[in-house]
Amino acid sequence: MAMFNLTNFVNPGSFILLGIPGLEHFHIWIGIPFFIIYLVALAGNSVLLYLISMERSLHEPMFFFLSMLAATDLILSNTCVPKTFSIFWLGPQKITFPGCLTQMFFLHYSFAMDSATLLAMAFDRYIAICFPLRYNTILTRQVITKIVMGIISRSFCIIFPCVFLLKRLPFCQTLIIPHTYCEHIGIAQLACADISINIWYGFAVPVMTVTSDLILIGISYTLILHALFNLPSQDARQKALNTCGSHVCVILIFYIPAIFSVLTHRFGHNIPHSFHILIANLYVAIPPALNPIIYGVKTKQIREKIILLFFLKGTQ
Repeated sequence: MAMFNLTNFVNPGSFILLGIPGLEHFHIWIGIPFFIIYLVALAGNSVLLYLISMERSLHEPMFFFLSMLAATDLILSNTCVPKTFSIFWLGPQKITFPGCLTQMFFLHYSFAMDSATLLAMAFDRYIAICFPLRYNTILTRQVITKIVMGIISRSFCIIFPCVFLLKRLPFCQTLIIPHTYCEHIGIAQLACADISINIWYGFAVPVMTVTSDLILIGISYTLILHALFNLPSQDARQKALNTCGSHVCVILIFYIPAIFSVLTHRFGHNIPHSFHILIANLYVAIPPALNPIIYGVKTKQIREKIILLFFLKGTQ
């Protein structure tokens, strides 16, 4: 890979994204699976959005929240992964300060949206299984609209202050970011000023938000399991478990890497920096690609529509 004179790229209005420090010689090869994963995420979530929007049988609260998850995953993938390709295949890349703040905002905003959407989907499953006869009267269009506005507003209010916390900082040191994308603390660490507020806000507020979401999701599924074991019919119990199975898989894929990444970043001081960056990139790329696959395989309604769309449509 060609060597770059980084000092020529640096100016007060821009940063340099290096990629994964220590793995520069493997960037080209690392970029190949990331490109494939990106295409899978792009195609899978686009198909989900198309099916849910076009098929009237999928115009239900559960699938509406799923479409929100797919749209958020598309935002997440397109915010970070294309820039990552250019770094892996073309070398260190320049990004303007406004561009870096924009990428940082949509990156963290997507994570907050994903977490809140998973909580809304858990609430939907709780109502569907514990109060099946009142499902349509509880989750009305007005209630769903309020939930969606709450998700969008909460995510915005949590993340938007990070932009101002970064804009107030003076950057008079090196403007080289040893990462593939801009994230809050990574940018703040380049400042030549006290960043205690950034550290506390960047760690405490998102962690408290995600923790509260996890607790509420856990309560929802505890109540769901209690209701399932009280069902008299084995078939009804199995059907409900299958419906919840895809959601549980997506929850695990989203939260386990996130918790692992936070813990290793906070306490894993002996872990190589390149490993932190690699895990952070996998966390951005893999969940958006796996989510539509899981729902396509585990959810009967979506599986049937996909088969009809791709395999049976041409034979009719």
